[in-house]
Amino acid sequence: MGLSTSYPLAGSIQPNFYLAAGKIKALTFTEEEGDFLRIATFTAFPVMKAILNLYREAYGGLSPASWMLALVMFINRSGSMVVPFLSVYLTQSLHFSLRQAGTILAIFGIGAMVGSLLGGWLSDKIGPFRVQCLSLLLGGCLFIVVSALTAFAMLAAGIFVLSVTVECLRPANTASVAFYAKPENVTRSFSLNRMAVNLGFSIGPALGGLLATFSYKWLFIADGITCIAAGIFFYVYFRNKTGRGTGQKPVEKSAAGLQRSPYRDIRFLVFLFFTTCYAVVFFQFFNTLPLYYHDVYRLSESQTGLLLGFNGLLVFLFEMLIVHRVKSRIASWRLVVAGALLCGLSYMLLNVAVGVGILLLAMVLVTFSEILAMPFMITFTVERSGEQNRGAYIGLYTLAFSAAFILAPYLGTRLIDHFGYDTLWWVAGLVSVPTALGFLATMREKKKQPVIS
Repeated sequence: MGLSTSYPLAGSIQPNFYLAAGKIKALTFTEEEGDFLRIATFTAFPVMKAILNLYREAYGGLSPASWMLALVMFINRSGSMVVPFLSVYLTQSLHFSLRQAGTILAIFGIGAMVGSLLGGWLSDKIGPFRVQCLSLLLGGCLFIVVSALTAFAMLAAGIFVLSVTVECLRPANTASVAFYAKPENVTRSFSLNRMAVNLGFSIGPALGGLLATFSYKWLFIADGITCIAAGIFFYVYFRNKTGRGTGQKPVEKSAAGLQRSPYRDIRFLVFLFFTTCYAVVFFQFFNTLPLYYHDVYRLSESQTGLLLGFNGLLVFLFEMLIVHRVKSRIASWRLVVAGALLCGLSYMLLNVAVGVGILLLAMVLVTFSEILAMPFMITFTVERSGEQNRGAYIGLYTLAFSAAFILAPYLGTRLIDHFGYDTLWWVAGLVSVPTALGFLATMREKKKQPVIS
């Protein structure tokens, strides 16, 4: 039993060989090692096959246009280098104070709010195709222009115009996803689009961290080039494309609801308030978390980029699978509530322990927060709209996130300035509790509704 003998791994598989001392020798195993390897071989194949089938089911049945929209967003977000490093660029390269940096970030958020409303309004008026082309092409040029601005007032003005332009893309792109998706695949199409965004985001900050070691100017140039590339690709593919949304029955069942203004939809407006609260907490990821990595853990730009990019990689690997598995098994409101609570928990963990392990665990939790919450939040928005007012609904939804872009850096940097990072993370966790309860109150249906993927 204990003798070393040549042992086949499984079935007809012959012993492996290796090269040693210029001679080929048979790789040998004990009988116990051979039994273990045989079992491992036979069990690995079914497991791998099951995983592949799961991925095939999760990605199957989506329209070609949905895939192309996702590809456009991947190209665009692969250059997402400016926003993740903007706070560090302002404080470390331009030597602005923490308060000045927070003001610039807040101005970016104000521009994003204007861009969200403008993009939604223009999508209903001239169509999402024209809005996305203008946003991508003009926004790409503006990134390059803003890279040359260093004075506080000029940079603030440039950031505002840039933000208005690039944020017009969001409501227009979201409307296009709903327009081109098959009715039964709305949520999965949104998840595919988010997956592309996050895959690009897993590349952008990591590459941005490397470029920042040479010059922060390269972040703006790279962001601009990818915007222009995405705009050209989008124009070429979609210029003569017709959507599946035409002639489709809207999701909302009430005829009056299809024509109502989102500004009079009280339930939706309350939902947007809690969406803003969630986004304020989540957006500490972009604004104050990179500062925390730098100030507390002394991470370099490249290390920060890799850690932020880990978020995008996790979303790429798991969001489509999770959405596919839970969309018809768990009510949407339960998933959003769980996502809101996970977001707060991820930040509070930073006060509980120290070390690289806790940074990774916190990143995993905040990632699964957005995986559970965001696809179903946008689906809830689309379900309350009709073909004629979808741009307005999506514009308001995007506005909630844009408003958070103002509040998140403003509140975050001031809490840090007066009380420190520990207080910020505790407050983020506490805010998540009433936010989760708010989602429970606004999204939960009194009667069981059919789930639309």
